[in-house]
Amino acid sequence: MNEEQKIPQCIGVIMDGNRRWAKEQGLVGTAGHLAGYEKLKEFLGWVNEVGIKYVIAYAFSTENWKRDPGEVEFLMNIFRTALEQSLSEFKKNGVRLKIIGDKSRLPKDLQEKIDKAEDETKGGEVCLVLAISYGGRAEILSAVKKLVAENSPEEIQKMEEKDFGNYMWTKDIPDPDLIIRTSGELRTSNFLPWQSAYSEWFFLNTYWPAITKVEFNQMLIDYSNRKRRLGK
Repeated sequence: MNEEQKIPQCIGVIMDGNRRWAKEQGLVGTAGHLAGYEKLKEFLGWVNEVGIKYVIAYAFSTENWKRDPGEVEFLMNIFRTALEQSLSEFKKNGVRLKIIGDKSRLPKDLQEKIDKAEDETKGGEVCLVLAISYGGRAEILSAVKKLVAENSPEEIQKMEEKDFGNYMWTKDIPDPDLIIRTSGELRTSNFLPWQSAYSEWFFLNTYWPAITKVEFNQMLIDYSNRKRRLGK
């Protein structure tokens, strides 16, 4: 990256293709999820090098609860590892953890680990936002319910878009400047529909565990060359 290139403040990542990557490697699908987790840690290193401060990673959607129970439990165990065994690594590397989503559906012990990890990494310079049990429509519905419960009709009538954002799970997190989706799928999959209104999108054919630093840097160059008019 050169000094003239624009660096996004926040990027979103749909980490797709873990199971397909594993199948092509002759491995079981769960091995793909483990490889995807290791790639996320590597990816955070690339982000830190160029000065990006926020990463929102789509780790587990509300729809993923419909998957095979064994796979769901395996993913829950990966989250436990990330929030417990890797906690010292995140703290050492200056990573602040924040989890968004419908956390009430998560196992009780995992909810406790989330609280502990968020508290112990408060001082990190790079914020990793893990979207777990997350769905964009569920987030908007949750925000509407909270808004109605906490405000009078008169107060609601006066509200603007920025006020509504204060009731979202992503409160205090910048909207993503760019969003990356791997694996060749050309859809947004209920990821940050409110926040991504003016995000720049990149769709890669590469599976998430196979994404390279070269591809990442090329996307940053392409992002820098795009004209973001934001409706103006």
